[in-house]
Amino acid sequence: MAEMPRPLDALNNARGKRVIVELKNKAQYVGKLNAFDIHINVVLDDAEFREDGEVKKRLGTVFLRGDTIVSIAVE
Repeated sequence: MAEMPRPLDALNNARGKRVIVELKNKAQYVGKLNAFDIHINVVLDDAEFREDGEVKKRLGTVFLRGDTIVSIAVE
């Protein structure tokens, strides 16, 4: 029987890929997943802030607190 994938495994597979991170306040950040920890704090490189799917601001490297994140998806 195959082992069930764990959330941190999914994040590890997404490392180095562009991801969309949605926050509780509906803000969206898109960037390359650089790093994360067990609290799902994440570091994105080449990050952009998006509103209604439109790029509003290019930010470079950003740190997002895990307790503000609703979802993370590979772009």
